[in-house]
Amino acid sequence: MRPFGSLLPWPDAFRRAMDSAFPVERSEEIPLASACERILAEAVVAPHDVPAFDRAAVDGYALRGAEAAREGAALRCAGRILAGGAPVAVGPGGCVEIATGAPLPPGADAVVMVEETARSGDRVSLAKAVRPGQNVTRAGSDLARGEVALREGAVLGPAQVGAAAACGRSSLRVWARPRAAVFTTGDEVVEPGRPCAGGQVYNVNTFTLGALLESCGCEVARGGVVGDSFAALDAALGAHLDLDLLVVSGGTSVGEKDLLPDFLRTHGEVVFHGTAVKPGKPTLIGRIGRCLFVGVPGYPTSGLTIALRLVAPLARRIGRRPSPRAVVVRARLAREVRSPRDKTHFLPVRVADGVAESAMKESGAITSLAHADGMIVIPEGIDRLAAGAEVEVELL
Repeated sequence: MRPFGSLLPWPDAFRRAMDSAFPVERSEEIPLASACERILAEAVVAPHDVPAFDRAAVDGYALRGAEAAREGAALRCAGRILAGGAPVAVGPGGCVEIATGAPLPPGADAVVMVEETARSGDRVSLAKAVRPGQNVTRAGSDLARGEVALREGAVLGPAQVGAAAACGRSSLRVWARPRAAVFTTGDEVVEPGRPCAGGQVYNVNTFTLGALLESCGCEVARGGVVGDSFAALDAALGAHLDLDLLVVSGGTSVGEKDLLPDFLRTHGEVVFHGTAVKPGKPTLIGRIGRCLFVGVPGYPTSGLTIALRLVAPLARRIGRRPSPRAVVVRARLAREVRSPRDKTHFLPVRVADGVAESAMKESGAITSLAHADGMIVIPEGIDRLAAGAEVEVELL
């Protein structure tokens, strides 16, 4: 057993890790119907005005505004235009019944709402005056020809997919999803669904880490459990060193079976090993070529905490995906909280009626986070928060 060297302060560790994450350079053309939640790799420029023509914004009558400038004006209806239908010209003293979205007919420059008219036969009387341009959506008012509709790097949600469709696009070029793999190490770890004998534990981390990476847009290979030997690590991890991101839980500390640091030194370079954070001190970051190697603690709460605070931002950076804004609520502590002065402390909490209470059991308990509503970040240098102290809770 060998001790850790000096522990890197958490802000420095986070920065070094992020600086070691290379954004993907691969892109692909995919159907528009498959583009939601992907990251746009090139700008979408409107090839034409959107809308392409002046159109009615309401159901009513298209008319000449100059002839409808007074309340009570009466006009003769010369026909009807539906969306997608042929235009009917509006002559002097006339109007045309028109549906929402239909092209404004020749001669008309305004539309009166049907609710503001009275009709008898082909005679239409106006209950209100109408001004030129009223209830008309102008060509190019949404997007002008040549205008950038979507910028490179945009996250494609439903509205963005709709904007691309309005530009006539049936496919889009997007950044490729980061290719990632997740492994769990430990001779004592067995897969769920199999008998768990004395001294054994189920493989939790492959599933929590894999789910988290998928939520960050990665394509994830779940590699399962790897035994505590260099031969097992070489056989399992060696085939995945060409990926963008390799995440391994367990084997990152300083015990006899903690082999990941030496594995990383053999195949690549260590960026840092050990950070002043609770939980998650034995976090390991390195590179093997373009593959970012992340080792997280084997205890489920420690491993998932580091995954939430570090692995997720790394995966988003690799995938060129912006980080979501943290949702923060203010609450008062139900009771005093002790914190290590020399570490940044991530404390899971439950929140009810504006009161936050620690949800932390111990680093090996997965329910510490499963039952938590959010997390308090206690900076290095603070060793105590009094009961009743107001804190910011980042919701999970």
